[in-house]
Amino acid sequence: MELGEKIRRLRLMHDLTQEELAQRCDLSKGFISQLERDLTSPSIATLIDILECLGQSLKSFFSGDAEEEKIVFGEDDIYDTKDTEKGTRIAWLIPNAQKNEMEPILIELRPGSSSTLDNPHEGEEFGYVLSGGVVVELGGKAHRAKKGESFYFRPSSPHRLRNPGKQTAKILWISTPPSF
Repeated sequence: MELGEKIRRLRLMHDLTQEELAQRCDLSKGFISQLERDLTSPSIATLIDILECLGQSLKSFFSGDAEEEKIVFGEDDIYDTKDTEKGTRIAWLIPNAQKNEMEPILIELRPGSSSTLDNPHEGEEFGYVLSGGVVVELGGKAHRAKKGESFYFRPSSPHRLRNPGKQTAKILWISTPPSF
């Protein structure tokens, strides 16, 4: 089996689109598409990044051996994206959470910023405010949550977090099924 086909199978096994994988690896969707069709080859560093997002090591990818499941994750495992224009930072705390039933992220919202409006979907959303405060917008209603408080809802209507405060808000946000 070719490299691209193996990556494609792993991506589909984790129920990721090419765009989602590209975003997590800080690559373009076009590059992932070309890679899966074996029209281009990644550098070793890029391949390691892609495999990490897919829950694989180089060794297990090429040997086909099953890897022992990782239990503890540290700073080196975190993948984050920053949008300085929107004033947000999203940190995926578990690199291959797409294969799991829940996806924990750490989201930071600068004053006046908000998360992307998410459309209704199956599952549940839980959050714990670590610092600052946020407004949980759910179906046109606003619910305040401050440091030390949590929120929980079924995402049956459009939803997002907004920071109306004067300090950066940090929230541990867990979604089931993974949707970030």
